[in-house]
Amino acid sequence: MAHAQGVPQAPRHDTPLADPRGARGDLTARRTGASVLVVGAYSVDLVFRELAGPVAFGSEVWAGGLGMVPGGAFTLAMGLRRLGRDVVWAADFGSDVFSREVLTAARAEGLDEDGFRHHPQPVRNVTVALSGPEDRAMIAYEDPIAVRPLEELIETHRPAVVMLPYLQFGPEVSAALDVAARHGAEVFMDCQDYPGHLGMPDVAKALSQVQVFAPNEAEALRITGADSVVEALEILADMVPVAVIKRGGDGAVAAEGGRRAERAALPVPVVDTTGAGDCFNVGFLHERLAGGSLDACLAAGVVCGAAAVTGPGSSAALDSTRLRTWLARLPA
Repeated sequence: MAHAQGVPQAPRHDTPLADPRGARGDLTARRTGASVLVVGAYSVDLVFRELAGPVAFGSEVWAGGLGMVPGGAFTLAMGLRRLGRDVVWAADFGSDVFSREVLTAARAEGLDEDGFRHHPQPVRNVTVALSGPEDRAMIAYEDPIAVRPLEELIETHRPAVVMLPYLQFGPEVSAALDVAARHGAEVFMDCQDYPGHLGMPDVAKALSQVQVFAPNEAEALRITGADSVVEALEILADMVPVAVIKRGGDGAVAAEGGRRAERAALPVPVVDTTGAGDCFNVGFLHERLAGGSLDACLAAGVVCGAAAVTGPGSSAALDSTRLRTWLARLPA
């Protein structure tokens, strides 16, 4: 795969990523709470693959494959757990079949249930993913439910890292991120195509409180208003300590301080791209928690994302043993 045009090629082994709390090494070693607090709803992904043609109103398109897999924030919690991380997932479940499906999967993965809330009514979160070799379209539905305040969750669980699956901003979010900072917790935030841009003061404020921001290419261009990945990365690098832009089949780029790093994608047979971005986040954060360099974090993210596309949804997410095997496939 070609590298992003205009982004300087980083050395394969750059200087170690500094622990913002001082000492190098595993960021979880000094914590009494969970390593990672994942805050976000589950989803059940109904993934239609091998579409016979384009989807349009007034027409019917047959799919050559169908999968039903747990997704949403489940992917983050499950992926981190498979890699051996101590993770608490704050999520809501109801009386419906989709909640039961994800709960069964969560228990099979050995996830900590301290963050779960159970409700007597349905709490359905369903995404229909129409998956092609290069990208996918999604239709989502969720039952409304009162969410727990982020500040309360951080105070309760005292994690080393707060992982937010989508762009969040506003006075309540900023207050919660202040609490995270007070407890010495990093914040890792994705974008997930949620509305907002840097021209909005609340968005700029929230990102100034985040340690790692990891949008995909389209999201990075939209949120910054930039014309290129190079420009978007530089803008984000001025906003957050670590900026990451995921580029799908073109790999990923990242910036931390004055350092830049880039990794090409690992060529693999693509079954389904649903959940690949979340699995990238899992790999990147896993390596960061261990004190890995910026390039090492990118490498772990790229291989976790690549492995994910070889199966439906996040079903092919790596465990720690397979992560080492996949990392060995990367060029030196």
